[in-house]
Amino acid sequence: MGWLKQVPLLLLVLVGALWLWLAYVPSARPMLEGWGVVSRLESWGIPLPEAETEPAASALAAAPNPQGAAGGGVMVLAERPGIGIANDRVTAIGTGQAARSVAVSAPVSGRIAEVHVSSGQRVQEGDLIVRLENEAETIAVERAQLVLEDETARRARVTRLQGSGVATELQITEAELALRQATLALRQAEFELSRRDILAPIGGWVGILRAEPGQQLAAATAVTRIDDRSSILVDFRIPERFVGQIAVGDQISARPLAMRDGALTGEVTAIDNSVDETSRTLLIEARLKNSEDRLRAGMAFEIALSLAGERYFSINPLSVQWGSDGAFVWQVQEGKAGRVPIRIMQRSADAVLVEAELDPEGPVVTEGVQALRPGIAVNIRPEGETADRAAPSPAATRG
Repeated sequence: MGWLKQVPLLLLVLVGALWLWLAYVPSARPMLEGWGVVSRLESWGIPLPEAETEPAASALAAAPNPQGAAGGGVMVLAERPGIGIANDRVTAIGTGQAARSVAVSAPVSGRIAEVHVSSGQRVQEGDLIVRLENEAETIAVERAQLVLEDETARRARVTRLQGSGVATELQITEAELALRQATLALRQAEFELSRRDILAPIGGWVGILRAEPGQQLAAATAVTRIDDRSSILVDFRIPERFVGQIAVGDQISARPLAMRDGALTGEVTAIDNSVDETSRTLLIEARLKNSEDRLRAGMAFEIALSLAGERYFSINPLSVQWGSDGAFVWQVQEGKAGRVPIRIMQRSADAVLVEAELDPEGPVVTEGVQALRPGIAVNIRPEGETADRAAPSPAATRG
């Protein structure tokens, strides 16, 4: 058969591969000797490289065994697992609104006589924005003042006549009633006059002003909007699984989508009392300071929150291995390697947080895993002194 002609070539390739393995992987000789491969090759007269032809291999063989493993163990690098906190990082898109915003409208109908502000101007609460024509109301106030003065004088005359016994009790009562009515009439006239002035209900910035002298306004017609944007409120939503993990006063980071370099910090000011049944999200309100007046209502913000999670073992990413049953690591205990299944909870470039039955004092192998199998003797290189791993940064992603 034709395939029989390929057997010598296959054997030659296999022997060559074994020779290269013995030459460049010092830890391979103990394994192959245990399997009887070395003695078989030597019996065939095949010259094999010495076990310690490389200087590095000699140095490793002479290195002390900090774990007390038997001689000939596999050389590895290892370090103890640390403890880290799995940080959940929540991101969302929110919409900003002014801390206070009020539409300014005419309380009564009338023709505009004066406009006292301009679009974009900063005003204080009570500042005059627009004045309507008020001649009729002014006349009404003056008339009411005259009536009040007359009734005041009449009340004084009746009081003097009462002392001489000329005025009756009925006359005194009628004079007092007329005086009170004149006082109320003056107050009513002054009120109607005041309604001809449209004042700023809050302090802030005037929006686009829709008012010109001579323009006729109907009652309740909006002329502008005033925004108090000394701080910006941002509404955003988070998944319902974070309910209970966020509280009023928690810090957030925000970045306006229109300003790539505009990193801001703020705090949560309110949390809705129910989860939206459609989106399964919870509405959150946060406040951002706007002392430089760079932000505007209606802007979109990218919001990020870092929520502290549970504590897990923190290991070197190089120690994570994969098999048919999932992820695992090799841990050294009493000088021997053991395979420990792990569940990855969170990962970053520097560390991996895992859920596993690890010994906190047992080094986890980071280099040299290729030659390991359960129960094999292990030597830890001095260069691989154990060191606790730091927890991943808050920016780590879920595994």
